[in-house]
Amino acid sequence: QRNYASLENNAADVLKKNISNEVKFTTDAYSYLKRNPNFKILSQDDISYFKSILPSNGLIIENDNNYDDLMPYNIDWLRIHRGKSKLVAKPKTTEQVSNIVKYCNEKKLAIVPQGGNTGLVGGGTPIFDEIIISTKNLNQIRDFDPISGTLTCDSGCILEILDNYLAEREHMMPLDIGSKGSCHIGGNVATNAGGVRYLRYGSLHGSILGLEVVLPDGTILNNLSTLRKDNTGYDIKQLFIGSEGTLGIITGVSILTPRRHKAVNVAVLGLKSFKNVQDAFIASKEILTEILSAFEFWDVLSLKLVKTHLAQGTNFPLGDEYPFYALIETGGSNKDHDEEKLSDFLETVMAKGIVENGVIAQDNTQMKNLWSIREGIPDACMKVGSAYFYDISIPISVMYEIVEDVTSRLKDAGLFGNNVVDVIGFGHIGDGNLHLSITSKSYSLEIIRLIESCIREWTDQYKGSLSAEHGLGLIKAKILEHSKPKAMVDIMRKIKHNIDPNGIMNPYKFFPYQ
Repeated sequence: QRNYASLENNAADVLKKNISNEVKFTTDAYSYLKRNPNFKILSQDDISYFKSILPSNGLIIENDNNYDDLMPYNIDWLRIHRGKSKLVAKPKTTEQVSNIVKYCNEKKLAIVPQGGNTGLVGGGTPIFDEIIISTKNLNQIRDFDPISGTLTCDSGCILEILDNYLAEREHMMPLDIGSKGSCHIGGNVATNAGGVRYLRYGSLHGSILGLEVVLPDGTILNNLSTLRKDNTGYDIKQLFIGSEGTLGIITGVSILTPRRHKAVNVAVLGLKSFKNVQDAFIASKEILTEILSAFEFWDVLSLKLVKTHLAQGTNFPLGDEYPFYALIETGGSNKDHDEEKLSDFLETVMAKGIVENGVIAQDNTQMKNLWSIREGIPDACMKVGSAYFYDISIPISVMYEIVEDVTSRLKDAGLFGNNVVDVIGFGHIGDGNLHLSITSKSYSLEIIRLIESCIREWTDQYKGSLSAEHGLGLIKAKILEHSKPKAMVDIMRKIKHNIDPNGIMNPYKFFPYQ
């Protein structure tokens, strides 16, 4: 844990030094946003109260000497959102969270809950002067039951630390995402994160057994059940999965964890077309069946970005002459059986001309190297300058056509080559989730408008989703009413108003701003 904390602190130091002067305030980019006049401005009396609740190392308060200390909390990972918070609270217990939230509700001080700050839609950073409640210090593993495989932990536990803890007990987290080294499980739950294990283990809506949540009035909702079956009344915990901090602050999580596979194999394939990618996926389901854990893809431009900007790109065993690549992971209990099935799969798809070339990792190091290519794509995009990440659910048959259409429209608008550098596609074939990423020399609202107009047309036509796993946050708040029936959005608003009548929890996010 100390090693991961050190990495996290080093990243924060880099953030402070490199981007504090580059990132504009969110309010400058989103001029329609106006501070809610009902919210109180932080006063010295408020600060005194927080000091009575938390020790000195549990607070970061803006002054002339520590202005930069607030930067890693005020600026998001994408470096496009920057808030103006003057206070970060880092409680260590649920009771401390409760006392802080209750006070904020009584005084009408707006709050932004924040985990690892790795989100991609501006949901975890303030807009104005909201108080940031960080879950970094809520980082204890509370219990693990080896019989049922249930893990109970604080919401600020880092995903990779949890997975390593479970590995020692022959289990694994059902969730795996690229930011696992710094994201928090509470943030994963609050955004209903998906990731590369979704194909096999499904949504967190199915894996989460119970939650502990501090409501906007300070009430501690203790629903940390470890039961897999409970049909007594409404399943209240589901409200908070994907609520993005708008209904309360998740402080504890109970999650069902699967057994870790004794035999794991990873293969990477080179393919000529996206149709070949689809055919390879169909064949993998037919031949690999019960051992198929992940099926990922990326295009050649994604690979070239990783090779150009990241060290792991030099370890890729296939050349960059193939238009598309796929990564397949299998997991089972019998090494010989699994390897035989994977070999049968590769022989079949290559004999049919579906796959041009392929390699199978021979050890754990090679497996990690292959995965690092796929997981490194977002980081490589960020090295270019500015990056725009879109997270779309749409039928697999037309998934890559969106990438081609966006590229064509950017060229027609004269933006490609002038500011836009690349348009790439990668993502989770297994669950129909495309990650469309556009890199540019500088951040541009004109680029955003063009991209989002195009994506909306595609998702409207094919009844897709404009946010498959990243959430709504600030960036996608306006699309809610375009993607859900009015009756459904009205129910969401009623739930929000009833649970948070003062609107202090993560304001200006999630719902279209009014």
